[in-house]
Amino acid sequence: MTIIPVSSSQIHGIGHDPLTNTLAIQFPRREKGEVLPGWIYHYSNFDAAKFAEFQAAESKGIFFGKHIKGNEAHPFQKLPAKEKAAE
Repeated sequence: MTIIPVSSSQIHGIGHDPLTNTLAIQFPRREKGEVLPGWIYHYSNFDAAKFAEFQAAESKGIFFGKHIKGNEAHPFQKLPAKEKAAE
């Protein structure tokens, strides 16, 4: 799945697989004052229409907090570190 960089202080990039309805979110990590790509999480049950809303949201962080984080409808899985480097 391709991760597309986004303009956000809380989210580095997002991606979506419409075949599996999986949302990918890559969070930023800060190292020596530099913002770098960090861990990737996959969220289930996230359809293409909801992904389009996420992409269009003025604030990706606010959208994430309201509609994804802690939402039982979208259980998540943190990818292993080796997967993170492959993206």
